[in-house]
Amino acid sequence: MTTEAVIGIDLGTSAIKLIAVDRLGNVLGTQSEPLKLYHDYPGYSEQAPEEWVAAAVNGLHHLLAQPVLSDVSIEGLSFSGQMHGLVIVDQAGQPLRRAILWNDTRTTPQCEQIKVKYGEQVLGNPVVEGFTLTKLLWVQQHEPDLFKQIDTFMLPKDFLRFALTGGLHTEYSDAAATMLLNPQTKAWDKALGASFDIPDHIYPDLVESHAQVGVLKAELQQQLSLNKPVPVFAGGADNACAALGSGVIHPDDAICSIGTSGVLLICEPVGESEGYGHKIHLMNHAVPDVNYLMGVTLSAGYSLSWFKREFYPEDDFTTLMKDAEASQIGAHGLIFTPYLVGERTPHGDASIRGSFIGITGNHTRGDFGRAVVEGITYSLYDSLVYLRSIGRNVTKIVSTGGGAKSDFWLQLQADVFNTEIYKLKHEEGPSMGAAMLAAYSLGWYDSLKDCAEAFIHYSKVFQPDLKRHQTYEAYFKIYQQAYQATRHLTSDLLALQK
Repeated sequence: MTTEAVIGIDLGTSAIKLIAVDRLGNVLGTQSEPLKLYHDYPGYSEQAPEEWVAAAVNGLHHLLAQPVLSDVSIEGLSFSGQMHGLVIVDQAGQPLRRAILWNDTRTTPQCEQIKVKYGEQVLGNPVVEGFTLTKLLWVQQHEPDLFKQIDTFMLPKDFLRFALTGGLHTEYSDAAATMLLNPQTKAWDKALGASFDIPDHIYPDLVESHAQVGVLKAELQQQLSLNKPVPVFAGGADNACAALGSGVIHPDDAICSIGTSGVLLICEPVGESEGYGHKIHLMNHAVPDVNYLMGVTLSAGYSLSWFKREFYPEDDFTTLMKDAEASQIGAHGLIFTPYLVGERTPHGDASIRGSFIGITGNHTRGDFGRAVVEGITYSLYDSLVYLRSIGRNVTKIVSTGGGAKSDFWLQLQADVFNTEIYKLKHEEGPSMGAAMLAAYSLGWYDSLKDCAEAFIHYSKVFQPDLKRHQTYEAYFKIYQQAYQATRHLTSDLLALQK
């Protein structure tokens, strides 16, 4: 009997990751293809959409060439992708420029322009540099000839899907991250766009995350030696797919995801939210009739990667984490603020930069590592504190990404958050969420809830220790003061470098 499988493709910032999953959620194969980032000027972060396509096609070739997949029938394919990025194409569907990514911070003037008209929040979300509207305004003002040539704008994964199928759409979980979608009506707010002279014709059609939007192009089907057309489904934003791929789909379910950035996300039914202050984001989930509230740390795993590169160049992360664990709570009086490229939640400040506070001649490399791990966790705790303050009952969090690779860090999260932390038995991240959308869309399961129950399993639960939490809480209160104490200093230092 032929094994049937679906493929999930996650377009990340550093790599494209692919996963093949059978009907029971068993992972049959994985593949990763690296991506190049372009930082032409300070604050710029771009990628070439054509390179996404080449990496995805290479990834599919390598994945399907794995012996375990030789007799497998590929029944469907779906996508996850980095949020907020801007891809603009002409009438022929060709990119007019590189994509401007989620972590690009050049658009502070455009944020101020939006705030003058609409205040600190637009359509339930804070006005911050990452969102797509700010990037459209930047192109309009700095590259007006290109802006006039725009036929359609897209989010990153939607361009990749368009290149593989010829179908041009976006779905609600990604569209909600543009500052142009009303999350309650699930429609583009073209009147808002028109107030900034954004033409009505450039908006892509909206579909549900599980909607079929085409099939793989015939030439690609032939290249990959697939014996029949492969249905392609819309997919979702990476945070939505990461939540789905971790079983976080019910009200008050929460996930702490630590990748390049860090996310603290909690689900709630559609209709309960109208947007919040404190830089918390309101987004549509990839799951029908579910929204999520999300706080973001821009430099989570990125902070640890920077620290490892500069302080542990000859060692692996295991050594770094072992040294950090050998330190103590509070890193012997050392605090780190993970603001290497600014901060999103709760400050929404593109000019803030990171700090070590409390350095003495007695501090060791392990103390600095501990301070970095604690600082990243404190930043995410900032979001959790706010969510609890508005009545969200978070008592269980699924931890994923780099923060879930170390039992030491998982226990630290439990103690800082004062919450049970669940570790996944098999963590495949957003690519698993994309595969689940394909499985559900094909009718393998009656609901995404049923699919999650079959696909998602947990291997360990970390219980919080109240005494350790109280000690962390004392350091956290000092951490919270660091932003106000350093923001003018770091802003002045940044100005001197321009």
